[in-house]
Order: sequence, then structure tokens, then C-alpha cells
Amino acid sequence: MLLLAFDTASPAITVAVHDGRDIVAAADSVDAMRHGELLTPSIERVLTEARVDRRDLTDVAVGVGPGPYTGLRVGVVTARTLAASLRLELHCVCSLDIIAAAVPTGSPFVVAADARRKEVYWARYDETGTRVSGPDVAVPSTLDHPAGVPAYGRGARLYADLLPYVEGPNDPDARILAGAVAAGRIREIDPEPMYLRRPDVTPPGERKRATG
Repeated sequence: MLLLAFDTASPAITVAVHDGRDIVAAADSVDAMRHGELLTPSIERVLTEARVDRRDLTDVAVGVGPGPYTGLRVGVVTARTLAASLRLELHCVCSLDIIAAAVPTGSPFVVAADARRKEVYWARYDETGTRVSGPDVAVPSTLDHPAGVPAYGRGARLYADLLPYVEGPNDPDARILAGAVAAGRIREIDPEPMYLRRPDVTPPGERKRATG
């Protein structure tokens, strides 16, 4: 296996290459407005660092959200394009599950990502790290959060006054994604982006004709 993994569902643009045994190169940057500009150069950088030609890749893995429309679409479309053009095995994973895979197991927990508009994308996990509800989007104050259950992620940190935030992974990490896919220990889902709501920007409606 020679796996390229990346996620653009959060402000972090994260990319990694895994050779079937370990991570051989990785890169991270944080810029919520420049996913389209930063993803391709990041991919080229990690491939160069790993001394891998993209034609030698066998698999590509991507986080499919939930996340804001524009950034998420960049990652999913890029993964689909690479899979089709290079005939790679495509692995798609919920981005909240990537964060959860970096959380120590042993007790239930929640992962919450910043969904903007004063909302969070969230999912609940059991003591083994298996997702048992979600993903969904909600206002933090309305989230049905059991008392004493820790919350991880950028959304939990942002609304720490409402959610019991615990220091830990805040964003999806391509290293975690790559390792979990290579080991077969993360749930794979359909290659469709999880937007969970309509995009912030919509095409203008048909212009009304003047009357009178």
C-alpha cells in the first residue's frame, strides 16, 4: 500500500503519505479561506518529501465532513479526481471520526467541530471510540450532552462555556486518517460530502421583470 490521505473539512489543511507501515511524510497548515490554494501544493510537498511519484500511489483517503461547503468540496473533489485519473482505491471517512480516532478510549465522549453560524457539527462515541449518534449540526446550548461526558474538537474549545471541553485533538489529522485506513480500524462511508446544511452562498434567483 502507498496511501495519500488528506482532509479539508476544518480550517486545517492536512496531508500525509503512508507506506503501509508508517507515515513517511506529512504537512499541515491552517487557513479557513484558502483550502483551494493550499491543498494541491501541500500534496506535492508531501509526495516530494516522501520521494513518491503520484503514479506509484495505490490508495487515496479523504475526510468527507461534515464541514463548510467550499473547503469540504475542495478535498472531496480532489480525492475523487485522483482516484479516477490514477485508478486508486478511494477511502472516505467522516471527519469527526478522524478526530475521534485520536482520542483515548475507555469512556464515552463527544466530538464537536466549528460549524460557524454559532453552531457545531457533532457526534457521540462510546467507550470503544465507535460513533453511536450523529453526525449532526446544532447550536451548542441545545445539544443533548450527558453530564460529565468530555467533548473534544475545535467546536468544543470554542464553546467551552457550554460544552465540557477537554484538551486533545481539535481538527482532523491526515496522519491519523492514513494510519487508521491502513490498519482497517475506521468506518468507511460513501464518497459523498457531508454538508448537513445548505451552503452559505447560493445562486441568485431569477431577476424579476419590471411591471407597469
